Order: sequence, then C-alpha cells, then structure tokens
Amino acid sequence: MKYIVAIDSFKGCLTSTEANQAATEGILTKVPDADVVQIPVSDGGEGWLEAFKNALGGQIVDVYVKDPMMRTIKAQYLVDGDTAVIEIAKASGLTLVAPEERNPMVATSYGTGQLVADAVRKRCKHIIVGLGGSATSDCGIGMLQAIINSFAKGGTFDNIRELDDVNFTIATDVTNPLCGDNGAAHVFGPQKGATPEMVAALDARAKRFAEASAKHFGYDRQNAPGAGAAGGLGYAFLQYMNADCRPGIDLLLDAVHFDRVMDNASMVITGEGGADRQTLMGKLPYGILKRAQKHNVPVALIAGRISDRQQLLDAGFARVECINPPTLPIEEALMPETAKRNISETTMRLAPIV
Repeated sequence: MKYIVAIDSFKGCLTSTEANQAATEGILTKVPDADVVQIPVSDGGEGWLEAFKNALGGQIVDVYVKDPMMRTIKAQYLVDGDTAVIEIAKASGLTLVAPEERNPMVATSYGTGQLVADAVRKRCKHIIVGLGGSATSDCGIGMLQAIINSFAKGGTFDNIRELDDVNFTIATDVTNPLCGDNGAAHVFGPQKGATPEMVAALDARAKRFAEASAKHFGYDRQNAPGAGAAGGLGYAFLQYMNADCRPGIDLLLDAVHFDRVMDNASMVITGEGGADRQTLMGKLPYGILKRAQKHNVPVALIAGRISDRQQLLDAGFARVECINPPTLPIEEALMPETAKRNISETTMRLAPIV
C-alpha cells in the first residue's frame, strides 16, 4: 500500500515535516510494509522555504535585512539555478515582532525588498514569493523603497533595468482586493495590531497609493485577486512587477511533481490545525483534495479542531478526523509531543481503510 502524507503546519505547535513524520509513524505501526511518501507542504506562509527546499534542493542563502521595525536580522531565501524562492515572513513576518510592539502604521516590508534585491544581484530570473504571515500593511511601499535604494540610487522604480528580465510569481490563497471592507486593512489589519482608527487610516493610505500608481502606470490592479495579501504586498508585486498570482499549494505540488507521485497511491492524508468550511475556500488541504480527485485517490483530512464536518465530507474528503479527544484541554492539545502522539494514533485508525 502507498500512502501520500502532506499535512500543513499546526501553527505554533508542529511544522509540516513534524506532522508528516508523526502521521507516518502511525501508518507504519499499523501497516509496517507500507510505502509512505512524505511531502512537506505550505500555501505560501510558514514552512514555504522548507517545503521548496525539499522539492527543489538548492542552496539556502543568508542575508542581513531589516525586520518590520527596521532592526537588523538575518533572513534566508532559497536559490536553485536561476530560480529564487522567498518566504516573506522570514524578513517581514508577524512572529518577528513582539505582541506589544505590533503597529502596522509603522511596520515595513523593507526587508522583503532586500531579499528580492539580493536574489536579483545573484542573477535569478524567476522569483517565487510566498505571501503569508506578514506584520505589515504598507502596500509593499517598504519593499519597493528597498529595491530602489539597491539599484536606482536616488532614482525611481522606472529606472531599474535589473528587473527587466526577471519574472515574479506570488503564492497566496488570499483573493482579497487591496482596499475597502474586504481589503487588506479591514480584514487583516486587526490581527497585526491595528485599532479601528488605524484600519481606517491604513485603508485610506492604500487607496491614495493605488490611485497614484494607477495614474503613473495607466493601469490599476488594486482589485486583482491577491492584491490584499500580506498587507498589500501582493498589490505591489502585481502593479509594479507584473507578477503572476497562483495558489501556493498548486505551485508547490507542481514543484514536487505531485501528479507523478500519485501513481499507484492508495490514500492521501492531509491536514491542518483547524478545518471548517473555510478549508474549502482554496486552503491547502482543499488544493490537495482537488489534485488527488483527478487520480481517484481517497483523501483523509485530519485536524486539531473540526467544524462543518458534513460540508467537508460532501466536498469529497473520504474521512474527516479530529486528532484530539473532546475532553482534552486546549493547552495540552497544543503541546508538540501531545499533538504528535494524537496524529499518530489517528493515522493508525485511518490506515486500514484501504
């Protein structure tokens, strides 16, 4: 029997690799001679770099950059041939800023621009950017300023010839526009520390920037799907760099040749920290389900918390299992060793169904 294990990180608890390993141990306990293929996965946020390193190989590059509060830190990105893979959370992530410091009115994406500039200097021609987990809501202005400072030396973005033959692809499952009630500030600002007054100011600032940019370029991408991702970083890539926007899981599954890996598979096990109807709105497990359905391979979904179980089953998941007993306190459930044990015990129950 061949099992494909591709579980998203359980944020604040387990990485994708750790969750996959726990699931594999459960399968092999029940089916010792099973062929288990582990695929570390991410939709563009946490674990993006690790997942692509597993898929492509390549070299991790260390760069000193500015964090969202303009403090110097060491960040990383991946280079494989002329392709670079950037996880924006490494330079501009919310986890880099203590809760009491979070202020999206001042948080900047400058460090992400430094990563992009370094990749361009290394002659990378295709840059894949995972947009997730940002602390910023600056519409990518900080990133653009870092690129200008790196190449234009007091000039403007239009004068940067180094970007002429560089192709950008942004990875996100966010389809929100830049501005408005469904935009970056209103939907994502509060989780980054924005007060209602800040949200209004951030949205107005984004609107002014988009209008000025549209006037300059003669086109306007503030309403393009993904423009609102990562506090408007998606907009900056779309408007200023003519980036392609794709679901992160699709990019990653292509990189690991998932359709080829699916040959002769008996079952796919995927999962995430919490699963509900929003899982069906383009989140990672749903992307895996759609791919597996093309091969008529059943997909089991596991999660630490599950709501809307029937909707998940109706969408096509063969099994939907909560790894945690209903009486388990949340503090204990979030302990890594507890989560690993519960994942293993859950996959032991799932393995015999094929």
